[in-house]
Amino acid sequence: MPAYDRSSATGFREIDRWRGGVGWIAHPDGERASHALAGDDGDEVWLVDPVDAPGIDEFVAEFGEVAGVVVLSSHHARDAGPIATRHDVAVHVPQWMNRIAARVDAPIEREEHVLGSLGFETRRVEPLSLYQGAIAYRDADGTLVVPDLLSSGSAYPVGDERIGVMLGARLHPPREPFAALEPERILFGHGEGVFEDATEALDEALAGARRRFPRAFVRNIGTNLRLFVAAMRD
Repeated sequence: MPAYDRSSATGFREIDRWRGGVGWIAHPDGERASHALAGDDGDEVWLVDPVDAPGIDEFVAEFGEVAGVVVLSSHHARDAGPIATRHDVAVHVPQWMNRIAARVDAPIEREEHVLGSLGFETRRVEPLSLYQGAIAYRDADGTLVVPDLLSSGSAYPVGDERIGVMLGARLHPPREPFAALEPERILFGHGEGVFEDATEALDEALAGARRRFPRAFVRNIGTNLRLFVAAMRD
């Protein structure tokens, strides 16, 4: 499967559906996952790190009107600009995040806690010098959104891991941002989410990241280099 296929999407595949939202992976895109998070009143929906595809507007409409587009990684500009423009909304980014404004042709709003209106807390994560990211957690229903650092996608896990840590962060996995979190579900920017025993899978991923680094390096270094080159264009 290619890291990213940047040709125009011909469709999408649904992933990660639950009462509070849904996700999708565009075809023939690879593994870049996008999510729609619903508001409590059922009248609005927020799109996180979205990749566009035919039919996406109708797909997310069941959760309400698009109220905003959120970018949680400095390398996830993706299709945030065109989608925000189409819905006449802003692109919301953490107030400290750079790089996105230069890559998005839409109004930018910087906030301490993006998705705060949906009850999410945002925590800063910067395991690599070229990467700025944020995780978003909602304690009310245990929803955790992780754009890059963790993933179920093919370039991350090894062995029996259900969640893998980014190869470049395995030797020093940033455990502090995840401290005291007990997610019921974890949504990723790459690959399908984890909905069963999510807290256990998270703890195992972080605890074993360094120990499994040699195996992950041998298995995933080629894919990770391709991902890095592709991500620098996003």
